Amino acid sequence: MTPKDQIKIFEDQTVRTLWNADQEKWYISIVDVIAVLTDSPNPQVYWRVLKKRLLAEGNQTVTNCNALKMLAKDGKMRKTDVADTEQLFRLIQSIPSPKAEPFKQWLAQLASERIDELQDPEITIDRALEQYMNLGYSENWINQRLKSIEIRKELTDEWKSRGLKEGVQFATLTDIITKAWADKTTKEYKVLKGLKKENLRDNMTNTELILNMLAEASTKDISQATNPKTFVDSKKVAKQGGNVAKVARKELEAKTGKKVVSPLNAKTALGNPKNPNSDNE
Repeated sequence: MTPKDQIKIFEDQTVRTLWNADQEKWYISIVDVIAVLTDSPNPQVYWRVLKKRLLAEGNQTVTNCNALKMLAKDGKMRKTDVADTEQLFRLIQSIPSPKAEPFKQWLAQLASERIDELQDPEITIDRALEQYMNLGYSENWINQRLKSIEIRKELTDEWKSRGLKEGVQFATLTDIITKAWADKTTKEYKVLKGLKKENLRDNMTNTELILNMLAEASTKDISQATNPKTFVDSKKVAKQGGNVAKVARKELEAKTGKKVVSPLNAKTALGNPKNPNSDNE
C-alpha cells in the first residue's frame, strides 16, 4: 500500500485525506467531516455517540470503517477513523446538516479531480494556485510557493533514488537543511512563527521561501554531483546544501541590517490575515 497524506479544504475548513494508490481511492477522516457538517465543539464525542448508535442498529458502513494514522493537532501521527467516499455518502445520511448536499458534491468532485490529476499533473498546480489566491496570498508569493513545491519534489525524488525512506529520514534531512541555512530546526522555526499544525512554508515570507529553495536546490545538485551512498553521507550533503543558502542569508542581512528568519506568518504579516505575504513585506 502506498498512501499519500493530503489536506483538503471545504468552506475554509481542513479535512484530512489519504490517497491509497494501490486501491485508487481516498480515505477521509470522519471526525473532520463531522466538524464540517455539524460545527460541533467536540466532533470526537459526536462521532463516538453516532458510531455507538449506528453499530447498535447493525449499520455495516460503520463496521467496515478503518482506522488509519493521520497527522493530529499535536503534530503527531495518530490513528483516526476513516471512510472512503462511498462509505461517507452513506454516513452523511445519518448526520442532519444543511451542508450535507454541498459536501456530497465536494466529495464527488474530490474523486473526479484525482483522476484528472493523474492524467494531467498541471491541473494539480492550477488548483494549488487557485486555493492560495482564495486564501488571500499575493500573486508574487504564490509564484514563489509553487516553485518551492517543484524544487522540493526534485529533492525528494533525488533522495528516493538514493534509497532513502519517506518519514523519519526525510524529516531528519529537512531539519539539517533548515538548521544549516536558518540556524533553526523546523520545529524551532515553527515556534518562532507561532505555528502548530500549520505548514511552515505556507507561512514563510518571499525571502525565506527563496532561501529555503536555494538550500533545497543546492542539496539536490550536490547530491547528484557527489553520489552519496549512505544516509550518513546524505546528511553531510544536506548540511552542505543548507550552508550555501546560509552564506546568502548572512550577506543579505549584512547589507540590509534586517533578520531574514522572521516571526511573520500568515496570521500576523502586515496585520492582514487575508493578505499574509504581500509584495511589500
